[in-house]
Amino acid sequence: MSRSDAKNNIDVINFGCRLNALEGDQILDAARNAGLTQATIINSCAVTEEAMRQARKSARKAKRDYPDHKIIVTGCAAQTDAAQFASMAEVDHVIGNMEKTEASSYAPQAPKLAVSDIMAETNAKIAKPGITQKRARAFVQIQNGCDHRCTFCIIPFGRGNSRSLPIHDVIAQCRDLLAQGHREIVLTGVDITSWGPDINEAGLGKLVKDLLDHLPDLERLRLSSVDAIELDPNFLDIVINEPRLMPHLHLSLQAGDDMILKRMKRRHSRAEAVALCNHIKSARPDMTFGADLIAGFPTETDAMFENSVALIEDCQLTWLHVFPFSPRPNTPAARMPQLSKDLITERAKHLREAGDSYRQQWLHNQVGQDVLVLMENDQRGRAENFAQVIFKTAITPHTITRARITGVQNEFLLGEQY
Repeated sequence: MSRSDAKNNIDVINFGCRLNALEGDQILDAARNAGLTQATIINSCAVTEEAMRQARKSARKAKRDYPDHKIIVTGCAAQTDAAQFASMAEVDHVIGNMEKTEASSYAPQAPKLAVSDIMAETNAKIAKPGITQKRARAFVQIQNGCDHRCTFCIIPFGRGNSRSLPIHDVIAQCRDLLAQGHREIVLTGVDITSWGPDINEAGLGKLVKDLLDHLPDLERLRLSSVDAIELDPNFLDIVINEPRLMPHLHLSLQAGDDMILKRMKRRHSRAEAVALCNHIKSARPDMTFGADLIAGFPTETDAMFENSVALIEDCQLTWLHVFPFSPRPNTPAARMPQLSKDLITERAKHLREAGDSYRQQWLHNQVGQDVLVLMENDQRGRAENFAQVIFKTAITPHTITRARITGVQNEFLLGEQY
């Protein structure tokens, strides 16, 4: 996903999560305000070694394609491995996560290396008002950082400790986006279910309730990834009973075997994950679930892996993000006995295939259903359950249309407006 400013010839290339995509808009605004021209900005991810490789590859390609451009690397990979990117001949500037949305970072006199100690940060940055988002589903950051230390994860070292935005700031951002004409808002962050305690608030349930109470014109509210063990009772009540909260949750599960979950230092058990999904699904049958799952974690046996495969049906996981395990520097999992790369690749493929099979079954079960679709362009939109729906006839983008599902085409539902 990328954003461009043709007038100033600035390209922002975003890798990774929704939060990075949102910050890409802010980066473009900051660079434009600094008067930057002729630049490619790579907003990187550090979740896996492959993500790091893609950032390096993108920097080299940008320099080949646009030799007159300044090449700037920012984001989580720049934060966790600044020296590596600063040493690249193609890279002109390396900017940390706290600095990347500041105009001063892109000024002519800016230093080549501007990466501060992310662990020293105690406050979440508030987005400037008025920054436009071209996407139909607008993103709002409510939180940054993570206080947990899963053994495989480097993200806390790229994002710092958990920091929450105050409710009034979140409401103000949402109001701004509604005034711009957005019909759906997605709350995003690094660990959004940890929102609240650092600013003496009760938890994510209170934030969601206050948003819906204060913003009666908000038609659709959606959440990015949530941690199953952190869902507070108030939030679960809203998930079950509030029709404006979309019936789709993406769960950070990571594995379906208790021993692997323990070695990952996750805080939920397999049984707890299954019980949560069953409880929500029984109370709100239209709910769909997505999940992050890691294939080939160190010490994972065939039986342990099959427990993760079985989790797809046990938790009714329609939308999977499968990650082949990738050892990250200085994490405990990198020091555990590793599986072979071939076996990791094979297991990731198997897990994706199992997820694809379950999703296809679910998609075909949607035929004949009536759905409300937020149009993302003139022929494709997103249903409340997160499925993508395509239409034969053009429909006005950013509108919500009622449709009947008539069939399935690959990963899409076919819709007919009525």
